[in-house]
Amino acid sequence: MNPIPEITPQCVVALTWTLKDTLGEDLDVLDEPVEFLVGGSDLLAKIEEALQGHGPGARLNLHLEPEDAFGDYREQLVFLEPRSRFPQELEEGMTFEGLPPGSNPDAPADLLYTVTEIYPEHVVLDGNHPLAGIAIRLNLKVEAIREATEEEIGRGSAGTGFFKVQPQAPGGSLLH
Repeated sequence: MNPIPEITPQCVVALTWTLKDTLGEDLDVLDEPVEFLVGGSDLLAKIEEALQGHGPGARLNLHLEPEDAFGDYREQLVFLEPRSRFPQELEEGMTFEGLPPGSNPDAPADLLYTVTEIYPEHVVLDGNHPLAGIAIRLNLKVEAIREATEEEIGRGSAGTGFFKVQPQAPGGSLLH
């Protein structure tokens, strides 16, 4: 694949970054370049917009409000479920794709739920993205750009689902 001089839709961009909250706390640091498909589902729309027309070596500092990042925090995605529906080995921070059979029928089945609290009789599960409701600051650097393959375009991804809000791989870390 030939490198291309600037970012356009349907190209693959290799990025490094530091992701912080508005208090300056590091949420994520990407030291090694990771490839994302521009024009697919790999990146948030505001990041793709900001990247357009930039070339390798470009540095961007972005501030994203929750609605442009991981959405607002929604109380209605927090559920209290009987402890007996979950495995004996259960820890805060564990994730489940959907809730166990017999759980609240109002709970969306396609979300990733994080165990936030464990009580003797109940478990609290949160279907919000871990960064929902948080404004983020993203300092990113464009390391390289190349043409996307037909397979990547067809899949809508370069294989990195970092910014896919739901679902993440069970047992995966917060972001990647």
